[in-house]
Amino acid sequence: MKMNMSLVLRVAFSACLASLAAAGWSPGTATFYGGADGSGTMGGACGYDNLYNAGYGVNNAALSATLFNDGASCGQCYLIACDTSRPGGQSCKPGSSITVSATNLCPANYALPNGGWCGPGRPHFDMSQPAWEHIGIYGAGVIPVLYQQVKCSRTGGVRFSLAGSQYFLLVNVQNLGGSGSVGAAWVKGDRTNWIQMSRNWGANWQALAGLVGQGLSFAVTTTGGQYIQFWNVAPGWWQFGQTYTTTQNFYY
Repeated sequence: MKMNMSLVLRVAFSACLASLAAAGWSPGTATFYGGADGSGTMGGACGYDNLYNAGYGVNNAALSATLFNDGASCGQCYLIACDTSRPGGQSCKPGSSITVSATNLCPANYALPNGGWCGPGRPHFDMSQPAWEHIGIYGAGVIPVLYQQVKCSRTGGVRFSLAGSQYFLLVNVQNLGGSGSVGAAWVKGDRTNWIQMSRNWGANWQALAGLVGQGLSFAVTTTGGQYIQFWNVAPGWWQFGQTYTTTQNFYY
């Protein structure tokens, strides 16, 4: 007797999902926002503003607070697959997965029980619609997923976007490869030693120093532990509101 091919594929995919879970993947949930072109996902709690200019594009997601970790997860990459083995799995696209970058916070809605899908303790991804439709059927609302943090592959070098005032420098660090996120950062002016910066919010790092008129170099350690010095990133005539691109990037 011949077995229905669709059934064979579903059984094989369910076995694959069980293998993924056993390999250290974690269960979570996913929704989508931002419209069919992903334009509604621009900006966000990481401070990247235009996600194309920052190197992240449309395959992005807002993380629940549990995953966002007060901004420490900004820029990290997650491989996400819909989980057909759990309730809601009928809305999955079996055999598909997508890698997204963390670019925003999905806030808890305290008007809903337990804060809704992005409430405390919930690993949830509010994905761009184009990314979500790789793994879920449009109109499903919420789907069960398996996820795992993975290495980020980026095009080009790390970017530094500058804001602030005369005695306050705010640097948005963008387009990191490897672990994708910043663990520590420093800035150096032409007439200063290395100054350690602190996280202000999202992927924005601050230095309380008068660096206007000095050429700037930066140093970054990723959460993966790789350290790189970026020399002579911005010339002495740099201005607030500008972004400076380097030729170096991270591998872990």
